[in-house]
Amino acid sequence: MQYSFRLAELLGHVPDPRKRPGTIKSIVEYTGLDRHQVAALLKNEVKYIPLKALSRLCDYLIEHGHATADQLPGALFAVEPENFWELLARRKRLEMCVGVRRDVSADSPDVSFVVAADSVLLGEILNGVTTLGGTAKLRKPTPEMNMLAADALPHPEQLKQSLVWSPGQADENEVARRAWMVYNDFSESKGDKALIGIGSTKSNPVVEIVLARAFNCDPFESQDGAADPKDRAIPFFMRYRDNDPHPNSCVAGLNLSQGEAKLKEGLYYENADGNWIRCGADNKNEEVAFVFYVHRESQGRLEMVLGGFSGRATRLLARALATRAEDFWPPIYEMQGIQVGGFIAKFTLPSTKKEEDILRTDLVASTEVTTIPMEAFQRRLERGRV
Repeated sequence: MQYSFRLAELLGHVPDPRKRPGTIKSIVEYTGLDRHQVAALLKNEVKYIPLKALSRLCDYLIEHGHATADQLPGALFAVEPENFWELLARRKRLEMCVGVRRDVSADSPDVSFVVAADSVLLGEILNGVTTLGGTAKLRKPTPEMNMLAADALPHPEQLKQSLVWSPGQADENEVARRAWMVYNDFSESKGDKALIGIGSTKSNPVVEIVLARAFNCDPFESQDGAADPKDRAIPFFMRYRDNDPHPNSCVAGLNLSQGEAKLKEGLYYENADGNWIRCGADNKNEEVAFVFYVHRESQGRLEMVLGGFSGRATRLLARALATRAEDFWPPIYEMQGIQVGGFIAKFTLPSTKKEEDILRTDLVASTEVTTIPMEAFQRRLERGRV
């Protein structure tokens, strides 16, 4: 069992200098700790902390109203997850966001719907979080746990669902405005939290914002005009179908860079050598999906996006999470207080196809999960860092 140090979470400290005026200076002046030590504590990068320093930090938190005496020092420590479902279940607040489409044929403009595949994926996430992927019943209480094993299982204290317009279902500015509102409300909420964007950028603009923020680029702006594929801000790319809607996106488009030959539809990722690799789908029996998350452990903040290239791919991803979530763990990249995971799943279905398959949530397919290499994230997340 490993613990993380959550000083940043208690203080509401974020990496953006504009949102943390004088935090480090204030702690240094009150506690007498070294500035570099305080910075490392905020990033959860220290291996140990002297009891005297811990006592002074507790005094600071109490005096400045960030915690009460009976909460400390326990509130400064949190158990780190050991698998994919724990990563979600250990969040105190879990928010799931899906895109909404209008029924243009309905008499009332208020009639709208969520795509069936997104609902299946959302349901599987809820199932996985509440049962730890079906393993909760296998966990046994230890002397440190409550007498009732169920009480000791990690689970969110608050569940929230949020809705945003899918691209093309409202004015472009309204689509972005609503997505930013959901994302900013999440960002400003207090305490340990997670936001899950379900679907691709074609159906959920919050997915676009999460990815843009993770890689420090502008959402809703195409990067098809990049001089070279290596200049793309994000190390994976969704090439739209020709007949898809083509909303401007930092992670999707028609070309990896300007002057590129026409690409086949599908998902691409950058390998360790800097070359871009395509992951299907090459025929009607192949589907592809993605999972990406960034966990800022010191802040108690997780952001995750996951979805398929098609509705069937999204349903297959839900099935994969139910049966082999370990393929999406552990995180690939760890640095500067963040953990990042990025995966692409390729599914190959049997040749036979039945009419009722569109309603099945238990489609069977051979599954190959590709881990986006650490080097691809490192090249971007450490770009420009001294």
